Formats: sequence, C-alpha cells, structure tokens
Amino acid sequence: MDSEDETVEEVVEGPLDEDDQLHGFCTVTYSSSDRFEGHFAHGEKNGKGKFFFFDGSALEGFYVEDALQGQGLYTYEDGTVLHGTYVDGELNGPAQECDAEGHLMFKGQYKDNNRCGECWIYYPDGGCVFGEVNEDGEMTGESVAYIYPDGHTALYGSFVDCDIIEAHLATLIASESGRPRFEITPNSPVYSFDKSTSTCITAHPLLPDPYENQRVFVSDSLIKGAGEGLFAKTNADTDTVMAFYNGVRITHSEVDSRDWTLNGNTISLDKDTVIDVPQPFVNTKRYCASLGHKANHSFIPNCKYDTFVHPRFGPIKCVRTLRAVQKDEELTVSYGYDETSGNTGPEAPDWYKKELIEFQQSQAASGNL
Repeated sequence: MDSEDETVEEVVEGPLDEDDQLHGFCTVTYSSSDRFEGHFAHGEKNGKGKFFFFDGSALEGFYVEDALQGQGLYTYEDGTVLHGTYVDGELNGPAQECDAEGHLMFKGQYKDNNRCGECWIYYPDGGCVFGEVNEDGEMTGESVAYIYPDGHTALYGSFVDCDIIEAHLATLIASESGRPRFEITPNSPVYSFDKSTSTCITAHPLLPDPYENQRVFVSDSLIKGAGEGLFAKTNADTDTVMAFYNGVRITHSEVDSRDWTLNGNTISLDKDTVIDVPQPFVNTKRYCASLGHKANHSFIPNCKYDTFVHPRFGPIKCVRTLRAVQKDEELTVSYGYDETSGNTGPEAPDWYKKELIEFQQSQAASGNL
C-alpha cells in the first residue's frame, strides 16, 4: 500500500502547463518508490491513472481533482484484487474481492475504507459466511451464518471473526428482495467451533455433520477385504463435496516413527500436520462426527481428497467427487502412497503394493497400459 512519504515527488516525467504544473499524461515517482502514471490537469490528477506501490500492490481508477472517484481496482501484492467504489479517495460503497485465480472471496459494503453492513466471505472450497460485520469489519455477531457448498444447508447463530460460538442447523431461503433469510431447524443440536488437538478428536464425537449426513452413509464395502466403506445417499454431480475427514492432529515425524499398522486412517493436511482417526474412533458407534476416513482406496477412484475450511472442525480434508456418482455407489479415493520411500510420504504398505501390481497386470491384460 502507499507510504506516508508518497507525496514527496522524486522524479517527474511528462508535459507541463504555462505555470510549470503537470498537464497531460505524466509519470511521477515518489521518494517512497511509489509511482503514479496517469492524466493530470494543471497539477492535479484528473482522468485515468494508476498507482504502483513499493510493496508490489497497485491502485487504478478515475481521478477527479486529485482524488479517486467511482470504480477503482486495487491489486494486492499476492494477486488478490479488490473492485470497489471510491468517494474522495476512500472506499465507500459496494465492493468485492477475488483471489489471483479469479475466485470470489468477499462481497459487501465499505465505509471509510472499512467493511460495513451485511457481507459475504467466500472460501475456495465452496463454503461461505454471511452476516453483518462489526465496527472493526469482522464477521462477529449474533446473526451470522455459515453456508455449506450446496448453497442452502447452514449453521446460524453467534460467531466471532467467522468462528462459530453457538449455532443451530438452518436452511437458507431465497427471498424476492435478494436478502438471505434463514429458517432454523426445530430441535436442532447446538454446533460450536471444535478444532481437534493431538489428544482430542472432538468434544462431541457422536454429533454428525448435518451436510455430510445428507450425502453419505457407511456400510460393508463392495471391495473384497476392505471392511466398511463410504456410500452416496443421493446422486451427486462432479466436484461435489460429499464427506469430511476430521481427526486428531499429529506430526509427520510421529507418523513416520510408529508402526505402520497404526497409520491406517492418517492423511496429510499440510507440511506440519497429519490428521488421524485412531482406535477406538474407527467404530462409528464411538465416532461419527465425520466419515471421510471410511472411503476406501481405488486405483480408479470416483472421488479425491481436497482441502476444506470446516465451520466446526477448522482446516481439514474433504472427499470431493471426480465425476458424477449415483445413489448407493461406493465412494473411493486414491491413497497415493509413495511405493518405494518416504520422499512424498510414508512408504506404501504391502497390501497397497500387492494391489498396485494386480491393477497394473489387469490393465495390461485389457490393453490399457
């Protein structure tokens, strides 16, 4: 963003009027290393112009008498873009932000450069949060909702900076006015932010996720010797989030140092953290708050693991469809083990290596390899 010394001119390039004032298209470089390129009229910015700030960010729009007015585009150093409405150089009015790939991150209002009123915050995984922000522009209040990727299943209640304090299951109802309305489900349980630790998987292990509960169930796998599996309760399109993979949070070194038989339900979250569903929580009578760990392996999967910011569990993994799936179809993922070493994770267990050989043989026999 611009520095305090941006008004100290260092280098000026461009035409001047009879009073030696900037007039026409000019470039001004300030002592802060900020640079402005745009149109001037008798020493004042007037017309299209763009600031290039020292930190790599930029701001462009239409200037009137030295102040940005109307629609402006601010680009952060990481490529995030804010489309906003400016009045006398400050954000005042509708605005939206998109990440570097163009995915919507925020939609709402600004007043005096701060978020205000009812706003939407969008996550890359398809979930979002809606509510009225507080005076600091934070999504904090008594009437805030997290909305799942289906666009209508919601958790509505008290939030602090997008984290649930106490919320109930609700349904987002479209209204003619366009303002979201939420219908609370009668006798809904209370949901709260419940991020796991290295020793506690959740405070409520038998409280199912309401979104996941609509989409999957656990039954005997159709894969020989696989035990239980995860199945679709309903038809689902490609790129649909079906289930969530929550668990205790342990380190990669802990996973690598213990016997592989203890790692049957581990999945890497990031470079620091592994999610694990240990015994006895593999039994759904002891744990059913999330069911993503029940998806079995396939070399031709219909789903994949993906990152997800869950309203209750925080950053976890989810099971997302790779193609359309049918009701009662078993959901499978590729475990993606490293077959020979720990370079990309723990070495593949013997059963995986055996299945891989059998799969390769079957593909060769069918002419697919």
